[in-house]
Order: sequence, then C-alpha cells, then structure tokens
Amino acid sequence: MDAIRIRSLAKQYAGKRVIDHFDMTVPQGAIYGFVGKNGAGKSTVMKMTAGLAMPNDGEITVFGHAGHGTAHASGGVRRVGALIENPGLLPHMSAFDTMMAQALALGVADPKPVCRDLLDQVGLGNTGRKKTGGFSLGMKQRLGLALALVGGPDLLLLDEPLNGLDPEGARSMRNYLVRLNQQRGITIVVSSHVLDQLERMCTHYGVIANGHMVREMTAEQVQAECGDSLTVRTADTATALAILEERLPNNPAAPVRFAAEPDGSITICGGFDAAEVSRLLHDANQTVLELSAKSRDMEDYFVALMDDARTEGSR
Repeated sequence: MDAIRIRSLAKQYAGKRVIDHFDMTVPQGAIYGFVGKNGAGKSTVMKMTAGLAMPNDGEITVFGHAGHGTAHASGGVRRVGALIENPGLLPHMSAFDTMMAQALALGVADPKPVCRDLLDQVGLGNTGRKKTGGFSLGMKQRLGLALALVGGPDLLLLDEPLNGLDPEGARSMRNYLVRLNQQRGITIVVSSHVLDQLERMCTHYGVIANGHMVREMTAEQVQAECGDSLTVRTADTATALAILEERLPNNPAAPVRFAAEPDGSITICGGFDAAEVSRLLHDANQTVLELSAKSRDMEDYFVALMDDARTEGSR
C-alpha cells in the first residue's frame, strides 16, 4: 500500500488555480523529498494531504483512506503528523506545556513521559519554563517536529523543517529523521531548499512546478541522471541526433535523455556510455567536432527540470 496517492488534484485561491491536475505517489516507508521553488505549491499540497485545506477537485488517499472531512479524518489523517509552514505555538507557554496541550487534545495515554521523551529527542529537554515566544527559529522548528510526533504518526509531512538550523543542527535533524524512518518505519515527506541535506536522506523525489508534478523518481534514478552529461557536436546535428536516439542502448532504470541545444550541440544525460556514443557516430561516418563530459550536481538537475516545466507551461 502507498502511504499517499494523489490523483488529479486541483486547488483554487481567489480565482487563481494554484494546483492543477496534480498526481503524487509516496511509497510506504519512503523518505520523499518534495522539491520546488517558492510558490510552486508544496505547502498547499501538504495542507490538503493533512486535511487542513479542501481541494476543489481530485482525490487524496492516505494509507488507503480516500476523501476529506470527517470520513478522511477517521482513517488516514489520524495517522499523520504535520509541520507545515510555521509551527502553531502560543508564545506564553513553555515547550513542555505546549506538548502537553497537544497530547491531551489527541488523547495520548500517560502524556507526561511521552512529551518529555520527545522533547529530549529533538534537543529541547532542558528548556525548562522558558516561553516559546523567546525561542529561536531553529528551536521552534524542533518543537514543531516534536508536536508532529505526538500520537505516534505513521506519516510525517514536514515543510522546510531545516529552516533556521545551523549546519550542526541541520545534520542532527537529518539524522533524527532517518532514524525515525529506519527504526520506526515512519514514512516522511520533506520539502527543503537545502538540497544537499535531502540528498543525504531521501529515497524518493517529486519535483513540482507551477502547481504540476513535473516528475517523480527514486534516489537511484536521480543519481544516474544528474551525474555526468555528454556534449556532442558534429557537422550534422540533426542526423547525429537521429542516429543516437535510434541506436544508443537505453537502460529503463536510468533512461538516456537527449537535448538539441541552441548552439547546435547535443546534450546527453542519463545512463549513457561515452565510448559507445563515439563508436556509433564513427560507424555512421559522422564528423565529431566535440565530445566532452561534464558533471552537474543535484541542484542543477532539479533547477533544470523546474525551468523546463515553466517553459513548457508558458507555451
């Protein structure tokens, strides 16, 4: 069973459709990196998945429970913990009192040790009676995560949980999320602009742009596709591209992608073999003017996907 299955989702605010024909599949047990630029729709999708906002169209299924409202809350959403945008904290309350209020609202049995343990886990066990209004942004993020874990959810929706954390704090948070996933089997959907942190923990990715899902892929697929690329320049670009598309072996796990660039070159990404490219062109009597490999990191890869989607959407 998938933890989340979304089909044809749509959401409109003030006459503007911000989510449109959106599909998303999160396998149970995954750490799913939700990637997109500001305003792409990540928070809106998470709110609808958590039952905090109603879609205008489409279906969201959480652990097999479909729909919204009371029926949805009685099934899948009760298994969901969420930290979306900013944690809702009362500035005059301590971290412990805030946790207790959440635990009592959820009907947690023997809540005091549960709340103390969760605060210890996120590094807030020694805050005492300090009011949350005096917390730093990073402390508020850690408290928000602890609140999301009250009740023992099977799914965590975390919107920019690394905001406000210094490098050591971000590393600690990342390691904690991995432990929750590996030791307790919690499925995690996490958005972040700190892509190198996502790279260290995610098993799956989804890229959103302009309210549409651009692409979903596994970490292995991302690694294969965003690694090396090959620039090919020949005397006859169109013919060379046709030859390569027809004859270059393709691995479904790391599909080869071709792009004809404005400068007349060809860019090849994915599971290609540079030696095989050279041999195919040579055997076809193509004059090769350039054959150069280069690497790009995950940030370049995702930015290119989002920019391509924006270009397609403007046509």
